[in-house]
Amino acid sequence: MAKSDIERRFGVSAGNGTAVNTAFSGLIALVLTTIFFAAVHFMPDNYFRAMLLERGPTQHATVFLGFWCIVILLFKRSKLSLQRRALRHAVIPENHEFVLTSHTADHVIRNIHALADDPARFLVYNRILIALSNLKNLGRVSDVDDILRANADRDESAHQTSFATLGGFLWAIPVLGFIGTVLGLAGAIGNFSSLLEKQSDVAGIVGSLKEVTGGLSTAFETTLLALVVALVIQLWITSQRKAEEMFLDDCQDYCLKQIVSRIKILPFEQIREI
Repeated sequence: MAKSDIERRFGVSAGNGTAVNTAFSGLIALVLTTIFFAAVHFMPDNYFRAMLLERGPTQHATVFLGFWCIVILLFKRSKLSLQRRALRHAVIPENHEFVLTSHTADHVIRNIHALADDPARFLVYNRILIALSNLKNLGRVSDVDDILRANADRDESAHQTSFATLGGFLWAIPVLGFIGTVLGLAGAIGNFSSLLEKQSDVAGIVGSLKEVTGGLSTAFETTLLALVVALVIQLWITSQRKAEEMFLDDCQDYCLKQIVSRIKILPFEQIREI
């Protein structure tokens, strides 16, 4: 975890599971946005440069939120890959004669700590540690499956929460586009009204319509950029959400095969439960 988690490499507080440190990802997005607009500034005059630099502040905010979402999704992808690595290793000895009881739980716990430097940061290992701690302390194996399911529900809730920030940004990006549209239309209408007051002949009005079309360009191109960014982010979020849901299902299967199927209730445990 210490070597592979991208947030811990930079010495910042890392979120559990696939959760991302919002402030750290926002700082990276701000740096990327600055570099992006600096590169666009030195481009030759063309439609793309004009759309980004000459259509008002909403374009900058849209690009910044877009980069922020991209950074979060890249971090989540990296964290998901790290979490999946835990599923490659068995915590139960390969010996088929091994039976998980309150007496052998310590052996499994030691195996988990030998596999990972910080096993509580791995979702599947954390589930098992909590369940085995209950087994070790209380000697009740009948509740292990219930504990694993409760932890699975908690991880599912945390999974949904980890997408909350992305959902907020995905809502805000089209709104920024609509704000740019309103500002552009307001500017175009204002310019057209002033033209009618200053110009009395048709030729003069036609020659000054460029000021009006500039406002219309702002109106439509801000919405265009926002919708394109929102579409790309939405498709990416859908793919990432599906991948994480599949991982949670794999964690549940792992716990069933590694823990629940290897549990055995000893006679004295049955008596204690009665």
